[in-house]
Amino acid sequence: MNVQPIDVVVLGAGAAGLFCAAVAAAKGKTVTVLEHNLVPGRKIRISGGGRCNFTNLNTSHHNFISQNPDFARSALTRYTPQDFISLVERYKIKWHEKTLGQLFCDGSSQQITDMLMHECEINNVSIRTSVRVVGIEKEDCFEIHTDKGHVFARNVVVATGGLSVPSLGTTDVGYLIAKHFDIPVIEPQPALVPLTFNNVHAQHFASLSGVSMPVRTSVGNISFRESMLFTHRGVSGPAILQISSYMGVGSPLTIDLIPDVDEHDVFADTATDQRELATLLSTMLPKRFVQGWVEHNLHRRISQTSKKELLAIAHAMKHWSLTPTGNEGFAKAEVTKGGVSTSALSSKTMESKSIEGMFFIGEVVDVTGWLGGYNFQWAWSSAQAAGVALQDR
Repeated sequence: MNVQPIDVVVLGAGAAGLFCAAVAAAKGKTVTVLEHNLVPGRKIRISGGGRCNFTNLNTSHHNFISQNPDFARSALTRYTPQDFISLVERYKIKWHEKTLGQLFCDGSSQQITDMLMHECEINNVSIRTSVRVVGIEKEDCFEIHTDKGHVFARNVVVATGGLSVPSLGTTDVGYLIAKHFDIPVIEPQPALVPLTFNNVHAQHFASLSGVSMPVRTSVGNISFRESMLFTHRGVSGPAILQISSYMGVGSPLTIDLIPDVDEHDVFADTATDQRELATLLSTMLPKRFVQGWVEHNLHRRISQTSKKELLAIAHAMKHWSLTPTGNEGFAKAEVTKGGVSTSALSSKTMESKSIEGMFFIGEVVDVTGWLGGYNFQWAWSSAQAAGVALQDR
């Protein structure tokens, strides 16, 4: 072969791809990033409401979903949130903690993209945009077929992301590459996604659209206590997005509408209360929700309602059961669940066990984090693992 292959070609200029490229090039390797979008880091730019929830202080492998729950442990332990925070502070990017360990830029998410681009620049990484990968072959080295010609590489890092937010130009190319090399792929599904209901429920929920309330959502032994938001088609908000990742088709969802109140205390000392049930419940729940809640007749006096009925109402508020008929799909999903099977990868290096020199990192892998910065931390940790391994190739 007359063409000198590049040491490392990274497919995808997102969070994981850019970070991995900079790390891999830190000891003099030639590294090129191929990105099909016009500009790098498009998903970073819109994340966290434009402020990039770039990590979570509480990160551990327990905050991730995978067919192998322990797979992420190695990378997350070796490159921690504090490691990334140190990089952010080195660039004098100011940040703040919101709730539950979530860290955001004080300024904008563009600061994170600029930092990653500068890390690539000082390590002489070449970034080529508007280049679409159409296939890969391997003989002596990898031959990457693109719509702008062929690229040859000794090592390839697949950091192509998942299928979430297709408006950003997401594709399934990473999964296709894996399948081409007989690397197993767990079926990709929308995760961290709003839930939808059949027409009857949807019409009812539409009248509550915009109502937000703190709840506890549960499926099996998994639960999240955050806010829920009613939409025109169903329910959303952090509590719903979180639990959605654990739900299968037709899974019932249990919602505790009053997570801070014991059900036996809801109607305690109300035997002579002359208020309507709705009036009392409006002190605990949004008034619009109480007015629209059709599970029970709430327009009657508390004193005229039997103790048994009151307990039933309180129990229903603590154990409201709903069965979604679907979700909003990849268009509204924050991330993709599933992807390249961890059984086929080294947890230390992210390299394929069957194809030497091929690595998979970030969202394309079957490792899906909770809402709140965990998926960015997986991007940094998995990228670091692959990047360090590539430094000595």
